[in-house]
Amino acid sequence: MRSRKLLAMAGILVLAGNLMAGCAAGAAAETTAAATAETSTGAAPQTQAQTPASSSSSAAAASSSAADTSELFSDRDLEQVADVSGASYIALADGADVTISGEGVYVVSGTARNSTIIVDAPEDAKVQLVLSGVSITNDDFPAIYVKEADKVFATTASGTENTLSVTGTFTADGTTNTDAVIFCRSDLTLNGEGTLTVTSAQGNGISGKDEVTVTGGTYAITAKEDAIEAHDAVNIADGTFTITTDKDGLHSEDSDDPTAGSIYIGGGTFTIDAGDDGIQGTTQTTIDGGTFTIQASEGIESTIVTIDGGTIDITASDDGINAAQKGTGTDIEIIINGGDITIDMGQGDTDALDSNGSLYINGGTLTITANSPFDYDKDGAINGGTVFVNGSQVTEIYNQMMGGGRGQMGGQGQAPGGGSQMPGGGVRPGNAGSV
Repeated sequence: MRSRKLLAMAGILVLAGNLMAGCAAGAAAETTAAATAETSTGAAPQTQAQTPASSSSSAAAASSSAADTSELFSDRDLEQVADVSGASYIALADGADVTISGEGVYVVSGTARNSTIIVDAPEDAKVQLVLSGVSITNDDFPAIYVKEADKVFATTASGTENTLSVTGTFTADGTTNTDAVIFCRSDLTLNGEGTLTVTSAQGNGISGKDEVTVTGGTYAITAKEDAIEAHDAVNIADGTFTITTDKDGLHSEDSDDPTAGSIYIGGGTFTIDAGDDGIQGTTQTTIDGGTFTIQASEGIESTIVTIDGGTIDITASDDGINAAQKGTGTDIEIIINGGDITIDMGQGDTDALDSNGSLYINGGTLTITANSPFDYDKDGAINGGTVFVNGSQVTEIYNQMMGGGRGQMGGQGQAPGGGSQMPGGGVRPGNAGSV
């Protein structure tokens, strides 16, 4: 298991991801297999972080610092095909749990009802589950339950379709509140070349109590609660995701540790329909790439939101991208360095880019349709990139609050297209940034 670290310094913010993945579980029968080695790789892309320089009337560009993502994904995380030369094979049956108690590779197949794959291995064990045509439907308990291990890989075999579902309310395992179809008490990596469908009628889809890492595969997740959630971090290198949830699409938070809960996305294709947030991280959410279609109350939310690349299309009814104090020890910022971002906001008290701290646009292309395109409490500036608001290009950020409407001519205190700023049309002193 690897730990993540967040290092905040005056004038420079560096998020150093020292994240690996793994997961744990437990219950009855035992089986073992050969150990497999794991090394880290530097293949993951870097991201930019920026902190504001001191300014009274316009927020100047701050110095950038690259975040080290080389330890987020190990070589084994990135391997989409498992080595099954020494694997053990497991066939599922109705009403029969399968307990794995040793390190190794396990190829699982078959259809079963009220059957759980339980991993209860030594704390230094790496366990790989190769899902090869698995279908599990349970009434009230996880389909995969990891009690103990260093790391668990759930790999979908090429060309296979796998389905995991829980139809009722989850029951606890002693003092453990098992609230997800895949429930891990340690680190978890999802990868492979097959498909995985997860349905959770009353709980989370996939839950990792440490880190959840995804590097490949196709996923369709429907959940009453969060679709994918982790305590320490959610790290995604690639994959195709179709998510429908009443709460958050991706969620990273540890209620006992406000310094944990980051999200990193380097690539992938995401279609997210969420009742609350499309993507919510506690400390920092960083997007380096990927294609996103998000429909939610809030599209992306975190203490720090950094976007370096990707194609992002957000339709939101509250905030498109929101930076708010969720973690501790960091500034509150939205930093856009690149990407092609489209934000379409609903009517009413809504903001396209809403920062309870600072807001910097340094690059990329933003197309915003909103009554209030920008709202920030500290510094704001457009230092680069191309920004369109309600059909007109802008080169300044005007701090705005609710009021006005789309399609009006821009007058005093209005952005192009008619979104008004402060009541009466005034711009907050010292908060307009220009190129």
